[in-house]
Amino acid sequence: MNESSKTRQGVILALAAYIMWGIAPIYFKIVSEVPAEEVLIHRIIWSFLLLALLLFFTKKLSNVRQLFKQPKSLMYLVVTSVLISINWLLFTWAVMSDRLLDASLGYYINPLFNVVLAMVFLGERFRRLQWLAVGLATIGVMVEIFAFGSLPWIALVLASTFGCYGLLRKKVNLDAMTGLFVETLMMVPVAAIYLLAFADSATSDMTANPMTLNLLLISAGWITTLPLLCFTSAATKIRLSTLGFFQYIGPSMMFVMAVSFFGEDFSADKATTFGFIWCALAIFIYDAIRQRQKPAPKPQEAC
Repeated sequence: MNESSKTRQGVILALAAYIMWGIAPIYFKIVSEVPAEEVLIHRIIWSFLLLALLLFFTKKLSNVRQLFKQPKSLMYLVVTSVLISINWLLFTWAVMSDRLLDASLGYYINPLFNVVLAMVFLGERFRRLQWLAVGLATIGVMVEIFAFGSLPWIALVLASTFGCYGLLRKKVNLDAMTGLFVETLMMVPVAAIYLLAFADSATSDMTANPMTLNLLLISAGWITTLPLLCFTSAATKIRLSTLGFFQYIGPSMMFVMAVSFFGEDFSADKATTFGFIWCALAIFIYDAIRQRQKPAPKPQEAC
């Protein structure tokens, strides 16, 4: 495959991943009769089974065996499994509770939060425009707190859990399929215990559910893993900086969906915070483009 074909395929895969993430709220609205914590349980169990099959057929189970010989990596994955569980549960609950605007805001904030994490934990230095972008985002949150008396806690928790998840996964340096399989493997016992011993809703007994609902719940595995697999495949075909520009598709689709289709109120506090965040992201993107267009430094000639 030549470079242009590889890049074109990478762009298609990236678009597919972020569009699937963008329309995922429709799925959670459809299954909203099921409590959010039960939907999380189904995401864990069916993702685990699907990933187990994929690893078996792609002959990558040896990666899992090797991982279990690395106690430090496993400890990281214990933490990341908790973080991604919180993220999945809160996102599901937010959609079902008509708080999709808050979830959208969280994923707009996430790239800026990642920059802060990189500075604090990876020793990266802010450029001036990055400082300005993070400052504007912070002002937007502060205005909502002090002027309108509301804390965008859903957005902040979603951004922080996903940001910390990404940071820790970088330290483990695993392919997405293996990493997510082990994370779901760690969550499966807790999920099974909850489903069998504590869940008592009208939908917790799958034998009493309509077949259509059970099929929807089983498809939670695909809803969870398919965009991630498209994303990781895209990451191997196009530059990470290029991939980064696609990350705004998901929250933009969520925003339009929340306001236009789900009828959520775009109130003054939300409009103010979103306005600051969008300005911050515009500066952030401009800075990224400017850095990308800078010519690479010429290597010094040997004396």
